[in-house]
Amino acid sequence: MWRLLGSAGLMLAATAGHAQQRAPELAYGIEEGRNLNAFVRDGAVAAHLLLRSGTDPRILVAFPAGNSGVGLWFEPTAAPANWTLDARLRPTTQRDAKDRTLNGIVATASITAASLRPREAVLSNVRFLRDYQAIGRYPAELKAAPRIDGDRIVWQRDRIDGAPGYALSLRVLEGQLSADGSIRAGAGGRIRLEITAVTGETPLTGLTTAELLNDRAAADPAARNALRFLSYREKFLAGSWRFDTYFGRDTLMSLRLLMPALRPPAIEAGLHSVLARLNPGGEVAHEEALGEFAILERREKGLAGGDAATLDYAMVDDDFLLAPVAATYLLDRASAGEARTFIDRPLKSEAQPGLEESAGKALVRNLRFVVERARAFAADPRVANLVAIKDGRDNGQWRDSDQGLGRGRYAYDVNAVFVPAALDAAQRLLRSGRLDPALSADDRKTLAEAGRLASVWREHAPRLFNVAIPNTRARSAIDAYAKSLGVPAAPALASLGQSNLAFHAISLEADGTPVPIVHSDEGFALLFTDPAPALLERDVAAMMRPFPAGLMTDIGLLVANAAQADARRRGEFGPERYHGAVVWSWQQALLAAGLERQLGRRDLPASTRALLTRAQADLWRVIRAGKAVQNSELWSWAYRDGAYRVVAFGAGRADVDESNAAQLWSTVYLAVQPPR
Repeated sequence: MWRLLGSAGLMLAATAGHAQQRAPELAYGIEEGRNLNAFVRDGAVAAHLLLRSGTDPRILVAFPAGNSGVGLWFEPTAAPANWTLDARLRPTTQRDAKDRTLNGIVATASITAASLRPREAVLSNVRFLRDYQAIGRYPAELKAAPRIDGDRIVWQRDRIDGAPGYALSLRVLEGQLSADGSIRAGAGGRIRLEITAVTGETPLTGLTTAELLNDRAAADPAARNALRFLSYREKFLAGSWRFDTYFGRDTLMSLRLLMPALRPPAIEAGLHSVLARLNPGGEVAHEEALGEFAILERREKGLAGGDAATLDYAMVDDDFLLAPVAATYLLDRASAGEARTFIDRPLKSEAQPGLEESAGKALVRNLRFVVERARAFAADPRVANLVAIKDGRDNGQWRDSDQGLGRGRYAYDVNAVFVPAALDAAQRLLRSGRLDPALSADDRKTLAEAGRLASVWREHAPRLFNVAIPNTRARSAIDAYAKSLGVPAAPALASLGQSNLAFHAISLEADGTPVPIVHSDEGFALLFTDPAPALLERDVAAMMRPFPAGLMTDIGLLVANAAQADARRRGEFGPERYHGAVVWSWQQALLAAGLERQLGRRDLPASTRALLTRAQADLWRVIRAGKAVQNSELWSWAYRDGAYRVVAFGAGRADVDESNAAQLWSTVYLAVQPPR
């Protein structure tokens, strides 16, 4: 039960009055496609409100606290309905009937709809909200029944283990609430609501502005706002609303790209969050499950631990990202004193509750994993000894939708880039002496192998992914694919000329057959390795050709082009697919940072430098063209009136997912900036 204000109410009067007297530390909004987003962070309150317009209206509030949220889905409307937010979000703190703290927001919003009929409310962990959004199902034991009291309709429940729970209240300010829960518009043809949403999950501690960005960070208010909302002393969040929690890969790649603009406390917070979640074997945790999701997962698997986080180690790329990112900070950025303090700092393990060890010891455990996993291929460099996606899975790196790797088993980025980069980093860290306090004699012996192993991987792994398609066949495929998508083929065909089409496959099938999809993961090679000039020219040219020969469009660099693949794969990599012919903001930033790094080399001939310089200019031209959506997770496109046009991903009925309005690795343009 809840304490009520009047006949029904969720907000204490004293709290509301305080919220109106002082502006919150962070408050901003973003309109993206049919989604109206509003964010607020103030002390113990952090929340993201999403109002979905169209014929499928929705109210959703996500909280970084416990990755929790409340969502209300309405029945389809006869005509498109449009939301407006009438005032900034107001933080609120309440007490439940057991005198436990609940934190959340109060919003006032209007919608142009003749009526709204609630279909389902989900109050729980955001992962269950994601499930309901995607497949229309969630655990029955989490269901909350609505209660109508006067002009309010309320959904409320304790957490499944009896801990403080969640509530969503709609108070009808304009319109009429019926006994069946439906809301009819007022005389003006609109419905106006006061929305109150709260959670009892433990709040995070936000990084302050003084801890987050240095003077090199770009003056981009949208990116700064998104980064502040996603940055906490405990961890960085991957994106909101869908991923308000830790993700290893997202944290590491964002740290690497943002590092020139981050202050040490922020970098160390991110690295420590990864180290604290390593498993006993040294693998990096991909994702954590919190709150009710963790409780139910533990019950289902018969695990002890109550509501302790459960950690997922299903991905393989992040295991090899930690070393190069940590080495960049400890060897290239931090002073000797800062590095020593970092390495000696005690960490409480999230993976093994009760265990405490130094950050250095945890890092060494990962470095040992890297070396031990790399030995087989170095001894016998064949496909079967590469790092494969784990058994029973369809994905294992950032392209983590089911068809993101074109159904391959060995990812290009993991094997051709990350493994040798991790081995190089292990060698650098050993030679630097900065890890000495954390090294045993056996650790030294193991890490001493890293340099030799790296040389074998660098020489042999990339060539296994080579694809070469004769010119005539390549041109025919480009022309046919362009017609199927309704885009022009002429610029793409002209860019290829009479040359054969050569590039690295996105992945290899189990038998070693390359999956012939042109992709943006070459950006990793430019950022983490030093390709030979001829290979550098070939691979940059493959990306920078106009789509559908390469990846370039007027509105950004696509992450995949399946023109040369079979019909099934072409269907799985269209502009409505999460990892298909769409633009991911951070992948453009990755390539921009990689090009800048390569242009800093002193061993490249003039012809290679000229090609890289042209590529850099062309890339930044399309990055600027997408400035309005730059901080979004990704976007799609439509070809109209002779040009590519930005379309918010998730706005179309065929889109298989929904983009985050605030995405951690899309804020990296604070550090990745145009050449001067």
